[in-house]
Amino acid sequence: MVDVSKDFVNNMFSIEGKVALVTGATGALGKVIAKAYGYAGAKVFMTGRSEGKLKDLETEFKAEGIDCAYYVADPAIEEQVDALVKACVKQYGEVNILAIAHGFNKPQNILEQSVADWQYIMDADCKSVYIVCKYVSEQMVAQKKGGKIVVVTSQRSKRGMAGYTGYCTSKGGADLMVSSMACDLTAKYGINVNSICPTVFRSELTEWMFDPESEVYKNFLKREPIGRLGEPYDFVGFTLFLSSAASDFMTGGNYDCSGGYLTC
Repeated sequence: MVDVSKDFVNNMFSIEGKVALVTGATGALGKVIAKAYGYAGAKVFMTGRSEGKLKDLETEFKAEGIDCAYYVADPAIEEQVDALVKACVKQYGEVNILAIAHGFNKPQNILEQSVADWQYIMDADCKSVYIVCKYVSEQMVAQKKGGKIVVVTSQRSKRGMAGYTGYCTSKGGADLMVSSMACDLTAKYGINVNSICPTVFRSELTEWMFDPESEVYKNFLKREPIGRLGEPYDFVGFTLFLSSAASDFMTGGNYDCSGGYLTC
């Protein structure tokens, strides 16, 4: 039996010196995750589809003393993901943590949504998760050091919603994929795979939903025992936990990060 030592407790949440690859780094949650990793002492390799936004992030983060770099890639295109992982390894020598924070939605009623639009959402939110996890896990297996994979999905992976046939399906698929990947990767290779299922978090795209006088906001609060919607900083602790040794006995889980949304 391994004893619970002082050093173990003091270091269990540390990711100091780890290499963290973050997809969707230019999005609201991706940026928060990347910044939190950097402040926690990790080397952060960021990706997204906009070089301008990635360059701005790199400049901002380096000014804060964060060791970071970026590579432009579409996570739904296999050849670009292969190149992305190779670029990360060339820059930092390895990949220890993967955080997937990219995503896309185009709400439409199933009677109006084309098969092509539905497929685009599936590729962006589900197929892309498979591709990125496949290439990163292959790299982690080759390193023989284990690793942590954290996938940001949604509360919509658990509950349907009008106009969200594509989005709900893609996020539900990603959650089940996480559970299946854990069966492949954890016991044999020491790679923990988990997902975080958030509710609405404040961003440029969702700012309109935070108006306390709006019916949307009031309706959301009826389902939020915590009494408010999510702020980006609410995401930091959960992400660091699932990326560190503190969560070594957790894998294949789809974890609620919603202020209790599913309870009401």
